[in-house]
Amino acid sequence: MTSFSNKRTFDISRRMVLKAGLVAATSCLVPTGVLAYLNPSGLQERSLSLVNTHTGEHLKRLVYWEKGTYLEGSLDEISYVLRDHRTDEVHSMDPVTLDLMAAVSRKVGATRPFEIISGYRSPDSNRELRSKSRGVAKNSYHMKGMAVDLRLPGVSLKTLRRAAIDLRMGGVGYYPKTNFVHLDSGQVRSW
Repeated sequence: MTSFSNKRTFDISRRMVLKAGLVAATSCLVPTGVLAYLNPSGLQERSLSLVNTHTGEHLKRLVYWEKGTYLEGSLDEISYVLRDHRTDEVHSMDPVTLDLMAAVSRKVGATRPFEIISGYRSPDSNRELRSKSRGVAKNSYHMKGMAVDLRLPGVSLKTLRRAAIDLRMGGVGYYPKTNFVHLDSGQVRSW
């Protein structure tokens, strides 16, 4: 019995250390120029406002990062709203993707919530979409919780795209015919 409880304590501690290491390593990958948008004037929190266009669910100015710490409950709420609306599967969203969204929102002076077209996408949903469109990547970052397709009412797609590209935090795709911009926390690139 004692060895089990010791093992459990060790697992929890190891998990906490791994999470802290991941957060620290991720923050080292963020270009220093981006930090002004992530943490302007000593900003003590990061928040997002979202509307899922498929489910109608809203998150109004949900703080997901506070005083240097990601808030797990808030991350869970965001991941739920960004779930695969086709299968109802929930997957943890990458905090760097959320940071990119928050930085874009601040950069363009957004006053309204992002309209989310797609967040997490299950492998089955991705396969289905890929069979209908050449524009869907086989190994999409959506399947890793690292991408969102969105628009921002009151802000042109061109402005949204330019703001995201200027941040140099990941991938930025421009889809004016279908009225959205793709953001992901993968390599810096644009199309």
